[in-house]
Parts: sequence; structure tokens; C-alpha cells
Amino acid sequence: MYSGSQNSQNQTSSDFILVGLFGETKYALLLYTATFIFFLMALAGNALLIILVHMEPRLHTPMYFFISQLSLMDLMYISVTVPKMLLGQVTGDHTISPSGCGIQMFFYLTLAGAEFLLLSVMAYDRYAAICRPLHYPLLMNQKVCVCLVSGCWFLGMVDGFVVTPIAMNFPFCHSRKILSFFCEAPAVLKLSCSDISLYKMIMYLCCVLMVLIPIVVISSSYALILHLIHRMSSSESRRKAFATCSSHMIVVLLFFGATIYTYMLPDSYHTAEQDMMVSAFYTIITPVLNPLIYSLRNKDVTGALRSRMQSGLNLRKVVKRKS
Repeated sequence: MYSGSQNSQNQTSSDFILVGLFGETKYALLLYTATFIFFLMALAGNALLIILVHMEPRLHTPMYFFISQLSLMDLMYISVTVPKMLLGQVTGDHTISPSGCGIQMFFYLTLAGAEFLLLSVMAYDRYAAICRPLHYPLLMNQKVCVCLVSGCWFLGMVDGFVVTPIAMNFPFCHSRKILSFFCEAPAVLKLSCSDISLYKMIMYLCCVLMVLIPIVVISSSYALILHLIHRMSSSESRRKAFATCSSHMIVVLLFFGATIYTYMLPDSYHTAEQDMMVSAFYTIITPVLNPLIYSLRNKDVTGALRSRMQSGLNLRKVVKRKS
């Protein structure tokens, strides 16, 4: 909590003030602890999945290469926003400089844009694996996979470079209090004193490119997959096809649903509290769920994890015997 003098001083400075998730609720300690645990789970889960895909030969396939990139994006995504909020809650300093706010906004826009595109690439990969199995090694060879992932990162950075300077160059009113726990573009622009209709138009066009186009690719890929599954005579083949796609479909629904609410619905559908909860969902909860969805529902990942754990136990036994 701020004292009166601190609050007055912060209001007249050029720094922004992040309201945070916890506010003045009596459950602030419980919420802080839960958020800290989620943060550690996200770091551990995504880092473990990246290491496992890198080390386990059976996971050296296009699908798991894309999953490891998704985990890298999630790991960076939560690291851009949550540590600042947690540190502010401990120190009582909830301010962030304009440059720090711009950097935070750039990275979260870059990572979110790259993740949208990567999810569409992953949907195309599943289409190629299920509907074009004979051509799959050619369609999704190593060079193609690297180019697709590089394209996702590059276009995500373009999104960050286009949107961030525009958002941060608007004149802001006397109030510098951002009703969010990080420098999210819609929350920052609510502080602007000037007409932001041009920015909204640019943001809408970016959303069309970065959200709707991936949705079209994903929808088309899964429509073709479902059409093929419907024609399969074997129930076992249908089950395997559904199992292959279900994890990805869950992640798509979680991430795209929250983002469409934040960036594409009219202002009349938004309140500050709802916006903050939705932002917390796709910023904190989704990076925790993604590695769980792709590991617990995937026999290859769980098998590789058991194999690595068994190898570690065997190595420890050998070391003990020699000592």
C-alpha cells in the first residue's frame, strides 16, 4: 500500500503505476503465494519439456520441435510480466518507467504474436501428418520447420515494433495508474488524453493478421482432419487421430479465446476487473497448463520422461557402487 506522499509523488512523476492483481484485498498474501507457485510451475514445466525434447531422440520430430518452441515462448512470456508484479508486491514499489513499460509491452506483443502463428503452424503440421502421410517427410523436413518457426518469431517482432511505439507515444493524462499488473496496450491507452482511434484501427488490423489468419489456418486444417477421420473405417485409427490433435485444440481454445476477448471485442463488453482476470488467465495460467496438456496427455513425452528418470536412477546406483 502507498502512503499519501508516495502516491502524490508517483502521480507527478513520469513513471506509471501498476495496480497489480492483489490490490488491497485481505487475501493478498494467499493470491501472491498462488501466483508465485504458478510462476514456478510454469518455469519448471516448460523448461523440463524443452530439455526433454532436446535430449530424447524419440522426440526429435517436427511436432515436438514445435512444442518445444511453444514452451520457450510460454517461459519467456510469463517471465516478462509476472516477476515485476511479484517484486512490486514485496517491495511496495509498483512503479515502472516509460522505457521499462515500452520494453515489457514490446516483448509480450512479440511473444503473443509469435505464439498465435506457431499454433497455426502446429495445426498445419497435424494436417500434413494425418492427411498427407506419404508427403509428410518432404512437407515438414528440418529446413521447412526451422523456416516456419523463424517466420513466427520474425512476424511476432514486427507486431511488437509496429504497435509498441504508437502506444507509448500518445500523450498521457495526469493519472499514471495502469489498471493491470503489466503494461498491456489496452490498459495503457486508457490513460491517454488524445484521440486513439487511429491506434485502435492499427490494433484491429494487427489482430486480423495475427489472430484471424491463424484461426482460418487452424480451422481449415482441423476441418480437413475431421473430414478424413469421419471417413476412417477403423475406430482405432479414429482414436489415434483424435488423440494426436486434441491437446493442440485445447491450447488453441484457451489462448485464442482470451485474446479475442481482450483485443477484438468492443469496449462495451469490457470492465477493468474482467480485463485483468482475462489477462491473468492467458499470461499466468496458460503457460502453466500448456506443458501439462502436452505431457500428461502424450504417451511419447511421459515415456521419454520415465526413460530419463530411470537412466538417472541407474547412473546414481552406479556412482554409489563405485564410491
